[in-house]
Amino acid sequence: MFYESDSGDIEIALTGEALMGSKLSIYREPEYLRMIEMLRAAHVTFSNAECIFQTWEDAPNTYGGGGAPGGSYMAVPPQYIDELKWAGINLVATANNHASDFGEAGVLSQIRHLDERGMAQAGIGRNLTEATAPCYLDTARGRVAMIAAADWGSRGAGDIPWPFPMGVIAGEQSPYSKGRAGINLIRHRAEVTVPHASFEALRQISEGMGWTSAMDDRRKLSVGFDRPPTSSKMVEDSDSQASFHFMCTRFMSGDTHSLTTVAERNDIERNLKWVRDARQMADWVAVSFHNHGATRTPDDPPAHAVYFARECIDNGADIHIGHGTGRDRGMEIYKGKPVFYGLDCFIIQNDRIPWVPFELMARFGLGHESTPSEFYAKRSGGGTKGHHVITENWESVVPIVRYKARKLAEIELHPIDLGIGQPAGTRGRPMLAPPGSDVYKRVIRRYQTMSAPFGTTITDEGKVVIP
Repeated sequence: MFYESDSGDIEIALTGEALMGSKLSIYREPEYLRMIEMLRAAHVTFSNAECIFQTWEDAPNTYGGGGAPGGSYMAVPPQYIDELKWAGINLVATANNHASDFGEAGVLSQIRHLDERGMAQAGIGRNLTEATAPCYLDTARGRVAMIAAADWGSRGAGDIPWPFPMGVIAGEQSPYSKGRAGINLIRHRAEVTVPHASFEALRQISEGMGWTSAMDDRRKLSVGFDRPPTSSKMVEDSDSQASFHFMCTRFMSGDTHSLTTVAERNDIERNLKWVRDARQMADWVAVSFHNHGATRTPDDPPAHAVYFARECIDNGADIHIGHGTGRDRGMEIYKGKPVFYGLDCFIIQNDRIPWVPFELMARFGLGHESTPSEFYAKRSGGGTKGHHVITENWESVVPIVRYKARKLAEIELHPIDLGIGQPAGTRGRPMLAPPGSDVYKRVIRRYQTMSAPFGTTITDEGKVVIP
């Protein structure tokens, strides 16, 4: 061996969503510092930067959080990039639903601040090619490429079409126009199967309202959406006796109720092109996917996310990192490569942002005389609703992934506690959960349960059994 990278050995640490509201370098608890040393020890340490680094130099978008009526505008000082670097984080995804909180100008500011501080990032760009293309991180164990994307489409259980765009998709440059700054988005939609009687009732409603005249337009909306391998690709996109478009959702006639999500084929292929390119340009290839897609249960990843993850591995990725729902989801070892379908929050301090746009406060009945703390209290019902009372939102893991001789050798899951119920100035910062504690056991049990359907076994000590 002449080059250190020839060993094929590398250690990758993963963290979930970073919604920062304070510095990281000032704390001294032993459980916290042990976690920091773990992150620093890895050759690559990843995080999803779901905060927008700026000093409010850009005007806020109409809706924060990518369209949520009560979504936070996650503006934090650019100096917080240095805090992430202090913690050992050297690779961040920027494609997420907060990336457009300050519109196209905010995207450009985000790029500028990250570049000025030497942080490798992918997922946003000055045009669509730049947003989709990988970033590269040089390490002693080889060059690491990362492609980062976010989804946009039906949320919840498929009943929320999300009328406001979850981010602004970047626009491609051409001989005729400039590119548009924005996010690498993978658009998706829900497809719902309902019993035959319900299916016919929808058709009657459509006919009664005169919506059948828009049949061709509804058909055009469905062109280009790629069904996962578990669904039939023989079903035509046009309306028929077995398939019908109603209120921008595709319904199919069946024996029971079911839901799937399908992604736009061009968006998938655009990303896979860059995965293949990165495979030729780097020693290691990672893909980050921030997804909020519709599912029947919050523990299950959406069908299009599973499909995209496996396609990325098939096209050359070494690891797939999912996040976005504010809770953990399971993982699988697909063809010898790790796929994480949902890493929960690593930092959640979205109620510490010192400024709140007036139009957001007005939606909650607050006026110019109101303060940000009053808004946060009103939004959360005084801490009695939303993520404040959901235990799963305040517990997660830091996975440590190790390769030996270019083969996956070991994955350790280290549970973290974000301090649910702590005062606003304390909660939301990660600490390693002591082995044997209630948080530790609860997190590992959840991962065991959610990963079992993917054929993944995890020990009570948080070690993933590598097939």
